[in-house]
Amino acid sequence: MFINWQLRELNLKVVYYGPALSGKTTNLEQIHSHTNPKQRGELVSLKTREDRTLYFDFLQLELGKISGLSPKIHLYTVPGQSYYEASRKLVLRGADGVVFVADSNRNRVNENLESWENMKAHLISLNIPSDLPLIVQLNKRDLPNAMSIPELRQNLGLNGNPVFESIAVQGKGVFNTLKAIINGVVMRVQREMA
Repeated sequence: MFINWQLRELNLKVVYYGPALSGKTTNLEQIHSHTNPKQRGELVSLKTREDRTLYFDFLQLELGKISGLSPKIHLYTVPGQSYYEASRKLVLRGADGVVFVADSNRNRVNENLESWENMKAHLISLNIPSDLPLIVQLNKRDLPNAMSIPELRQNLGLNGNPVFESIAVQGKGVFNTLKAIINGVVMRVQREMA
């Protein structure tokens, strides 16, 4: 959370985290394309020669006021490839909320688990409080070999984290996930500012 007192803005950061090709960038592209252009900033995408997200996508949405301040939600993705581990950690720094995008494909179990464990380790190393809003999105639910929700919950060791199903390429579940993480972040900020 960063407050720009001159502009009376409350800047909040939400990071979409998960393995490569799980749908993080697709989520942001869907949100950006279905949001009123007057309420969103420019979508910035930095890509490698392999056409994969390298650093982050940036998006801001303006909401109603919190304690007299206009909140701006900045949405970021992390690079999914494990060799960008330092970049993943850097993008998580200062996060007010995280959406973990898991790939429902049965063949991606190891990638999901590795990314989940790396995310948890980064949150601890960055001293991010354990009450950080964390939503899990189970993406690609339309795949014929999609794991069941109980299997994914058990595989990732989810302990009460809210879970949403999605098919990000179709926009299904994308805004339910976004609404949940924004609500979690705003509730936490309101408690901190009270």
